[in-house]
Amino acid sequence: MLRFDTPTAYLRSVAFLEGISYLILLACMPLKYWAGQPTPVRIAGSLHGLLFVWLMLLVLQGLTIHSRKFGWAVRIGIASLIPFGLFFMDARLRREDEEFREAKRASRP
Repeated sequence: MLRFDTPTAYLRSVAFLEGISYLILLACMPLKYWAGQPTPVRIAGSLHGLLFVWLMLLVLQGLTIHSRKFGWAVRIGIASLIPFGLFFMDARLRREDEEFREAKRASRP
């Protein structure tokens, strides 16, 4: 599942990890407020924050280096704020990755 061999596969992998970390963070919230255990939220929140920044840097790279459209970045940004949102974006990103790989294969001599 996690691949880092093309720019879109790299983005998909980080988006997957970020989506998982968001769900873990949300699952830890009851521990903080109902059980008085803030440590799991601190750990999950730090990890989620790191992955979110990493994802946004990859989106920025997609805008600048790979000439993606601004709407593409907005969709990913909004999806990252919604639980399970990045998992729904994965189908579109998978298609983009397949198109990139196909174009790369076609350009080989």
